[in-house]
Amino acid sequence: MEKPDFNIEEVTKIIRGRRSMFVAQFKENDPVDDSVIEEMLENANWAPTHKLTQPWRFIVYTGEGLKKFANYQAEMYKSRAAKNGTPFIEATYQKFKENPLKASHVIAILMKRTENSGIPVMEEIAAVSMAVQNMYLTASAYGLAAYWGTGGPTFWPEAREDFGLEGEDMLMGFFYVAKPASDRWPTGKREPIADKVGWIRE
Repeated sequence: MEKPDFNIEEVTKIIRGRRSMFVAQFKENDPVDDSVIEEMLENANWAPTHKLTQPWRFIVYTGEGLKKFANYQAEMYKSRAAKNGTPFIEATYQKFKENPLKASHVIAILMKRTENSGIPVMEEIAAVSMAVQNMYLTASAYGLAAYWGTGGPTFWPEAREDFGLEGEDMLMGFFYVAKPASDRWPTGKREPIADKVGWIRE
């Protein structure tokens, strides 16, 4: 394979231009084409992965599937509150039930361990995170609103079986995608990199 001819200006532009946009910024009832989501997932599949374990797995909810996911997390929230004796908050229940319906697609992000791979769990988590970054960059390149959230069932033990998780497998959150309601792109903010780097030259 020939060495690719990358455009560093464009690479830098998309990395520094990537933004998170949340449900309040979504344009509702105007779905993103599935082909765009498929391209995001294909780019996710090219993330770095030690020993090519490729630990990322995705479940895509769209159309009626969004209602299924929304009802699932809302009802699990209600049952957890009753079972654990924690306060049931109606507003939280409604948020679980309504927010997914405002997205075009919601993508569950899973990390599946390869048995006896010998690879530290941290490396597999990092690989999935880099896969999600590829999704983020692709979504931004298409001008889409997207964010990675770890609310809802992400850390609920009861959800593990429903998502086919075993052992050290993890549910790592949900990636929400929609068209943005506005043409205005969010402003980014970072502290200077010089404050976060030490150089050792000799």
